[in-house]
Amino acid sequence: MSAVVTDEVAAALANGQPVVALESTIIAHGLPYPDNLELARALEDDVRAGGAVPATIAVIDGHARIGLDAAALERLATGGAAVAKAGAGDLAVHLAAGGTAATTVSGTSLLAAHAGIRLFATGGIGGVHRGDDGDVSNDLETVARLPICVVSAGAKAILDLPRTLELLETLGVPVIGYRTGELPAFWSRSSGLVLEHRVDSAGVAARVLRARWDQLGQGGVLLCNPVPEAAEVPRERAEVWIAGGLAAAADGGVGGKALTPFLLAHIARASGGEAVAANVVLARANARLAAEVAVAYAVQ
Repeated sequence: MSAVVTDEVAAALANGQPVVALESTIIAHGLPYPDNLELARALEDDVRAGGAVPATIAVIDGHARIGLDAAALERLATGGAAVAKAGAGDLAVHLAAGGTAATTVSGTSLLAAHAGIRLFATGGIGGVHRGDDGDVSNDLETVARLPICVVSAGAKAILDLPRTLELLETLGVPVIGYRTGELPAFWSRSSGLVLEHRVDSAGVAARVLRARWDQLGQGGVLLCNPVPEAAEVPRERAEVWIAGGLAAAADGGVGGKALTPFLLAHIARASGGEAVAANVVLARANARLAAEVAVAYAVQ
């Protein structure tokens, strides 16, 4: 696959240096301008502070971009909701049409893996939607088949977490808690769902990745990093927001791809910004952890 790779990212990959992929949907669709641009820069700074090179990924004017310059970040941030959202299944259309799109977890994972990037930091992955086990994010299948480690605060709390965890197991994706034995619930540290695997250091996580890819030739890994305690939203309060959002979506006939952004926007308003603040903190914590693991992975 042909992609435009920044000189910094290309040099790091050629020299076996640590690189961390970052998604661009959080820029175009996660926060209003200029908060979204500030977060995009902060995530890259967090990766650099951890000793790795950041590679924010998007489709710009029909080109897959691995690493974005200041102008591209600004363009995505100011474009906001007018910028298309591209999952793995949408990429070919935007590339062929010369379009511009922010990449989701699946789209970022695909482009990152093709570029040779093995660590990817995001907020939370998609999964099985509540009330409809046939409505499943492509994130899960895409990660399952690619050599990529997604560092996240679990799956988005608006999802059916038990079924999401079960489907990840079915797809053969190891879900590993970082210093936790439970699946994090995005804004909340605990979901009540026990994880089979746990690691307590970046070095051990990196050894797992080496074994999975170099020795076994297998696919993706989900490394779950709970939101820092200071920013955690109690699960009971988050569930009230989610229930309100689901009721509003049902009343408005919102479903399919529109459901997740609708619910997140509803929760942002209902929480008075508390959910958004937690989202920013957890996204940055995941970027820092991904950098740690990338550094450990590069020296093994």
